[in-house]
Amino acid sequence: MTQMLDTLQPLCSRLDPKSVSFDAGEIAPHIQDWRAQYRGSSPVLFKPSTLDEVREIVRFCNTHAIAILPQSGNTGLVGGSTPQGEVLLSLKRMNQVRDVDPDNDSLTVEAGCILESVQERAREAGRLFPLSLGAQGSAMIGGLISTNAGGVHVLRYGMMRDLVLGLEAVLPDGRVISDLSGLRKNNTGYDLKQLFIGAEGTLGVITAATLKLFPRPVSTAVAIAAVHSPRDAVSLLSLMKSATGGSVAAFELMSERALSFAIEHVPGLRQPVETPSPWYVLIEITSGEAERAPVLMESALETAFERELVQDAAISQSQAQAESFWLLRESIPEGEKAHGKAAKHDVSVPVSRMPDFMEEATQKAEALIDGAMIVAFGHVGDGNVHFNLARKAPGAEADFLTAAKPASALIYDLVDKYGGSISAEHGIGVLKQDELAARKPVQVSVMRQIKAALDPHSIMNPRILLGPERGS
Repeated sequence: MTQMLDTLQPLCSRLDPKSVSFDAGEIAPHIQDWRAQYRGSSPVLFKPSTLDEVREIVRFCNTHAIAILPQSGNTGLVGGSTPQGEVLLSLKRMNQVRDVDPDNDSLTVEAGCILESVQERAREAGRLFPLSLGAQGSAMIGGLISTNAGGVHVLRYGMMRDLVLGLEAVLPDGRVISDLSGLRKNNTGYDLKQLFIGAEGTLGVITAATLKLFPRPVSTAVAIAAVHSPRDAVSLLSLMKSATGGSVAAFELMSERALSFAIEHVPGLRQPVETPSPWYVLIEITSGEAERAPVLMESALETAFERELVQDAAISQSQAQAESFWLLRESIPEGEKAHGKAAKHDVSVPVSRMPDFMEEATQKAEALIDGAMIVAFGHVGDGNVHFNLARKAPGAEADFLTAAKPASALIYDLVDKYGGSISAEHGIGVLKQDELAARKPVQVSVMRQIKAALDPHSIMNPRILLGPERGS
């Protein structure tokens, strides 16, 4: 590490002093992930404030074969943003909004912009940026693009991949790909921006993006309904979509176990409906007409009661109540974390096959690991479920994660059986590298070829996503 610092000295002396730090106290928050599952080290933290500084840092590191780990808000969940000796490149000082174009329904921001700030700027322009997730107060746009973030409104608006109109990115050799025009139609060969979306920082450094905006809903209704099973939840989803003309913006599934963790460990939360139930769904409907969304919600839920898909429900009567419903859903990860460590499985299957997958995987995983239980919640509207295995008794530590490995393999095998994906929205990082390599060998081979072409010295996040070739 001392040798690396000596090598970096000429670069550091040229940069603005604010753009580089060797202070262990400042570096400390950047070397541990949110779950405290991964902890690493880095000799230096680069904090560029301009595109030219990013280019200079990347070009220098490429020349000297020094590995770089680009980092945004450090809210990832698969170890992809925790350094193990690489230099850290934080985009937090590149946080300017470069352009807002309401007539084009677009907004151009730098990679260090916080998601919540982007949502606010869109709101000020009378528009909606629909990406919404629990970490939106700290997650940054660059990282959200690099991991192709999902969130709760994928059902209506799509993943981050669907919300990016253009990108600016620095390649490993210091060249810049820049296309921030905001065009919807642009057939000029390969859509290069798509290479960087979901690449987890392995192909270059995203420095800015032009994002897609939407009209703001005029009315919104949020409800929580009690259902007997995931099968009834999927039937309810189909009913809601048909009855509302496609106005369902979010449809979240929560098991009673998951909800109980949130209520137990997060102050101020309480049961949303009077009737106890093994499963609950949170539904959000939006409309371009005033007062229309609550009418659609009430009418659709009446039909659901008639068909016995719903046993109880509560429709928000105010913005504050709607926010309290959402807080229940968003507090589940915090409540789960307080209960103890759990084996996490961010998976997706076709919506129609989700009930069968969840039933079979729950039965087999719980039978395999003594004293364990499935804690399931997620975005059933788009086929994504956080299908986690926890110890029934509180206070599980890292030894439980080791004991749960056979169940994780079983769950991923069943994901394959039902035509799903082992990573719906969290990415691969280091957590799922072996699974990806084993289950998608041809895709991994092609991705390695792409990386070798763009990053022949393998300086960009070399341990992440693909990692070293087996046997190398």
